[in-house]
Amino acid sequence: MTLDELMSKAKDAITVKRVYGEPYEKDGVTVIPAAMVAGGGGGGSGTDESGSNGEGGGFGMGGRPAGAFVIKNGEVTWRPAVDPNRVLLIAGIVAVTWLATRPFVARRRAGT
Repeated sequence: MTLDELMSKAKDAITVKRVYGEPYEKDGVTVIPAAMVAGGGGGGSGTDESGSNGEGGGFGMGGRPAGAFVIKNGEVTWRPAVDPNRVLLIAGIVAVTWLATRPFVARRRAGT
């Protein structure tokens, strides 16, 4: 695969459909899911001492749910997605920080 072919595939991969899913409707309510998508790529070409040419590259992307737009009775509202893994990570960091600093705070209050 040449670098031009890679860049063409990368352009095809980054579309609005990656961010906004297909809307669906039920009982007069339309839901349009949305995601946060990030990607990057790189490539290069060169010639070695023997005169051989080469090129290569790579591309990657990832995404996660962000929420959904809900349309009901002509009114649009945003419903954010809740990531339970992120909530647990933050709660764990807060708990560890509290446990680690508790002895220092207790000594400070005791005046020693």
